[in-house]
Amino acid sequence: MAAPRQPTRSWRDPARGAGLAAGLWLAATGPALAQTGYAAAYEGPTTRYPHGVLGDDVEYTILAVTLPDGRTLRSAWDAPVVFEDLAPRLADLDGDGRPEIVTVESHEEHGARLAIWRIGADALHPLASTPWIGQRFRWLAPVAAADLDGDGAMELAYIDRPHLARTLRVWRIVFDGSDSATLTEVAALPGLTNHRIGEAFITGGLRDCGNGPEMLTANSDWSRVRATVLLPSGDLVSRDIAPFSPSAMAETLACRD
Repeated sequence: MAAPRQPTRSWRDPARGAGLAAGLWLAATGPALAQTGYAAAYEGPTTRYPHGVLGDDVEYTILAVTLPDGRTLRSAWDAPVVFEDLAPRLADLDGDGRPEIVTVESHEEHGARLAIWRIGADALHPLASTPWIGQRFRWLAPVAAADLDGDGAMELAYIDRPHLARTLRVWRIVFDGSDSATLTEVAALPGLTNHRIGEAFITGGLRDCGNGPEMLTANSDWSRVRATVLLPSGDLVSRDIAPFSPSAMAETLACRD
């Protein structure tokens, strides 16, 4: 039986260039952030969306964010939407020193989308999201949030339908002001994946070994570790690293390949 998911994540102030263990999320945020003490979690377990892709039929209806002053802000989805995710991801996407919250939400008829939430003074607010995939029980698995091509703008990457389409998609976020933003897809590359049905974790992530950010995944049949970069031209280029194994992925994430 799969271990129960732990739907909580704390703000750990990630730094550019750090190696990652498999399955962790890195937001390349430039200078180290002084403000810490944020934590995010999913609450309100529900079985009304029994996809089971993460090892059980339980998803969540509430996003809860604890602030440095100890207050907890919550926002809830009623039917037909749930959070179909491992844990909320915290990433400073606009460079203001305070994290945004990156989630995976699923609709009972239209499947999953990547959704970003903003932390307000007294409430959580939806900020931007990708379109729903378009079909029930279709999911996506996040890879990274970073300035992937070095142009100063932040991108978010995920694997679209890691068990079916196996396509890496990269979206750029542009802030229209403090209260709104838009996500625009800038690149896609098939033949990559980072999750197998029933696993309560996502494989791979982001690394920077000194030559810029690389997204690490498996290839589509889980035989190879692949490193993919977003070029300034907008192209995604993937290269082979090693035969796939959990230890090979961990070594690659830690820049020991």
